[in-house]
Amino acid sequence: MKVKECMCKEVACVKPDSKVTDVAKLMLNKHVGCIPVCDNNKVVGLVTDRDLILRTLACEKDIKQTPVSEVMTTKVFNVSPDAEVSEAQKIMCDCQIRRVPVVENDLLVGIITVGDLANNENVTSKEVSDTVEGICKCNNNSKNAE
Repeated sequence: MKVKECMCKEVACVKPDSKVTDVAKLMLNKHVGCIPVCDNNKVVGLVTDRDLILRTLACEKDIKQTPVSEVMTTKVFNVSPDAEVSEAQKIMCDCQIRRVPVVENDLLVGIITVGDLANNENVTSKEVSDTVEGICKCNNNSKNAE
């Protein structure tokens, strides 16, 4: 199965100069925990609810003045809409991430998440659980390894 058959196509995104408070409100209104940061629809970063806590609140930054570009993750892994879902699952496991932007011709066209996998009838519960286990597994290639 292709990523384009499983991904979410309606993705809210923000610009790098968007203020942290506006991004948090967008997450709340859209019921999401991750927002791509785009410049002319090109992904330049990704901000998660965890980024907002650790890089804004914990650092006592002014949420009304701080641009999301100061707190976003800039090393963003992505996948093509024509890639197999297994490729997106491998990225999730290898990089220990739950969400992967879907990019075509350098432009954001969607996002695929663990939730999308779980909600797709063509993805088995074993595949979903293997992906979650891979994301949670600590190994030398993880982003948390020292």
